[in-house]
Amino acid sequence: MQNQTRIIIENVLPQLNCGSFAIKRIIGQKILVSADVFSDGHDVIQCCVKFKHESEANWQEVRMTPTHNDEWFAEFQVDKQGKYIYFVEGWVDYALNWQHGTERKINDNQYVKSELLEGAEYVRAILNTVDASENEYLNRLVYYFATESEYDNAVRETTSEELIRIFKKYPVRFLQNKSIDLEVYVDRKKALFSTWYEFFPRSASEEDGKHGTFKDCEKLLPRVAEMGFDTLYFPPIHPIGEVNRKGRNNATNAEYGDVGSPWGIGSHHGGHKSSHPELGSIEDFKELVRKAQDLGIEIAMDYALQAAPDHPYVKDFPQWFKWRPDGTVQYAENPPKKYQDIQPIYFESSDWKNLWKELLDVALFWIEECNIKIYRVDNPHTKPFYFWGWLISEIKKKHPDVLFLAEAFTRPKIMNELAKQGFSQSYTYFTWRNSKKELTEYVEELTQSEQKEFYRPNFWPNTPDINPFALQNGNESVHLQKYFLAATLSSNVGIYGPVFEYMVSTPMAPGKEEYLNSEKYQCYKWDWSIQNKLTTLITKINTIRKEQISLQQTNNIVFCNTNNEQVLAYYKFDDDMQNETLMVVSLDAHNIGKAMIRIPIEKIGKQHIQVSDLITGNSYSWDNEWNYVELPPELPFHLFKIQK
Repeated sequence: MQNQTRIIIENVLPQLNCGSFAIKRIIGQKILVSADVFSDGHDVIQCCVKFKHESEANWQEVRMTPTHNDEWFAEFQVDKQGKYIYFVEGWVDYALNWQHGTERKINDNQYVKSELLEGAEYVRAILNTVDASENEYLNRLVYYFATESEYDNAVRETTSEELIRIFKKYPVRFLQNKSIDLEVYVDRKKALFSTWYEFFPRSASEEDGKHGTFKDCEKLLPRVAEMGFDTLYFPPIHPIGEVNRKGRNNATNAEYGDVGSPWGIGSHHGGHKSSHPELGSIEDFKELVRKAQDLGIEIAMDYALQAAPDHPYVKDFPQWFKWRPDGTVQYAENPPKKYQDIQPIYFESSDWKNLWKELLDVALFWIEECNIKIYRVDNPHTKPFYFWGWLISEIKKKHPDVLFLAEAFTRPKIMNELAKQGFSQSYTYFTWRNSKKELTEYVEELTQSEQKEFYRPNFWPNTPDINPFALQNGNESVHLQKYFLAATLSSNVGIYGPVFEYMVSTPMAPGKEEYLNSEKYQCYKWDWSIQNKLTTLITKINTIRKEQISLQQTNNIVFCNTNNEQVLAYYKFDDDMQNETLMVVSLDAHNIGKAMIRIPIEKIGKQHIQVSDLITGNSYSWDNEWNYVELPPELPFHLFKIQK
């Protein structure tokens, strides 16, 4: 039988899939909750949001405020990592309803003695709830309401703000109703704001032709830190398979000395809980992690759930792989690409429970042994969604600081589902968004649709797998533009390092988004001492990101009108509107970008502003709604701080 209540609660937001998934926030952020709350008739209703951290016994609450058409709003702040639960509760407030109705009768000069006696009952109902001073006041009101000679005092107090305040503070929630419980998962700040740098440890050697080591990587840490990166991501550091090893440029057969792809994991040297012997021992890796932390850098490991043909798993747990009728194992394919050096794990195995447990143990091994707190997960869209939901949840129970970046470039709903299942950050389509229209539409989708509640984008101009057409043989201006866009549109950004900053972008073949002589299949000898305009400006942009709070979030963004389709402008602000920035970017890598920019005065609040370019140090006074900018290809952007 339906519970007896008169309150309807509908359309509670934010929520995902009818509450099936948690929305996401970081410590210190606020959650704006809205709901449609109403009842039959014309009675006064009240509602609130109740919330608590999963570790707390008692609920906190914040009252909701009505706007129009029975829509109510409230916000609360999350201050701890982990899961919060929240719901909307509503009730007909009979005491306030009495007060409102009686006030209308008084204003109509009606005699309200009967109503005053009724009011005395509402006051008596809360006498044991209020504090001492309030109790004294309410007892006086009971006397007024019940005493004919005190009628004038009773009428005056019926309409008093103090009585209304007390009724609101101590509601009698008769026949209240509540929404379903909803969840928010709260991460540390780095889930929202991080700056990633990727290089291959085996290419860290100072000697040409020599395999790099973890010790060589230690020498590069100061450079990474000085450039303003706080996350250093390594491709897999495990032993590389020797059976079906790939040669240079993805050749099917390896030549003598070919190092193979790091994603072909496992050999007689060990598997996912081992390090590549040429890189060094696990103790060496732990020392690298410690030294990185001393410089404010976290090492992100690659979590790639696949195996080379000679991985110990293949011999010890053959049931975890798919065997074909001819007795061979099905290797990985993404037609027309073939990965003969990789065997996908067979998640449909009848031994799936032990498989899941082992894969969880792998993740926990590096977390607990080496203090790894960030995983970049390789191709998560090719593994079951519910596996990820389970694995991430299990790890977060013990290690809430651990973050997961989903490396999935696939269909939108699949990428969204991975984020809902718990991935802290996600790769995006930014890599292929180049025009003003493409960029605007994509970022507005990420920041203004339901995605803003669960999908934390991480913008990468390139990766070892993707040599985008926009960068292939692109000039310096293109590279400057792409990093600036990535770093200021999104609060999470990353680059596949030396390849990007040294503009090494020759494709494997025309029409292919793959690198010629890709580092995926060979060691490189980089001259890490080279400083150029790209390294200088990347460092400058990263420094500014750390100083300007508005750039440490993604969702507070407004695109500005311009009269040039090759010039993009956008305004960002922090939640408290204390830090505001305005970015203007020319998308023309060969010509001066000239445009009139309309400042969003309806958001900024005034037309006259001072803008200081944090890149060049130049300042300008803008007195008009539309203002002129001119951007040469040599420096195709402004990063303005707004001063009112």
